[in-house]
Amino acid sequence: MSPAAAPSRTRSTETAIAMGIRGIRPSRFLIALASIAALGVAAPQAHADPSPRAAEVTAGANAETRALAAAHPREVRAAAVVCGEGYVLDNGYRLPTNEQRLATLFTYRIPTGGNPNDEPTCAIMDNNLSVRKWMKLKLCSNWIADGCAEDSGYFTQYAGPVYRARGGCGKVYAIMKDTPNSSGAIVDAIRPATVCD
Repeated sequence: MSPAAAPSRTRSTETAIAMGIRGIRPSRFLIALASIAALGVAAPQAHADPSPRAAEVTAGANAETRALAAAHPREVRAAAVVCGEGYVLDNGYRLPTNEQRLATLFTYRIPTGGNPNDEPTCAIMDNNLSVRKWMKLKLCSNWIADGCAEDSGYFTQYAGPVYRARGGCGKVYAIMKDTPNSSGAIVDAIRPATVCD
């Protein structure tokens, strides 16, 4: 995860730090705070949010994406948090197939009410194997001048997030292997980045 994607402290956390917690020694408070912060930086597979509320999806999301969001709302919401404020699920893909989910590709955008092609887009590939794999995630804008953003390396949780300022109607490339030089891929997929006419 890139440093820019790290979740920020909440106002209540900042208030607690500024005011101190009565009855707790500062060292214990800092240890507890560090433990809580470590949980908050968890991957999209995080289970910190036990609520069953639905994950937010864009109006144009297809039936497959809606079904994925309904079946895995915590993961969808956690990946949205990693992307940042305002991102809403546009596409969700079980990879390599719907029947064999070894990874999940999430693409999000910030709906602005304008042309979806011009909206900020984010992608994350969740490692559903939960063991260290080499992963590569590449998000390309439909606007040639905007190019692509890429994240690759060994990950146990997820690759990304990767962003494009105008990512609508672009493509996202998702690869998962044991090593970068492995002859066969566990996942090798190209999908639309967003819902596109």
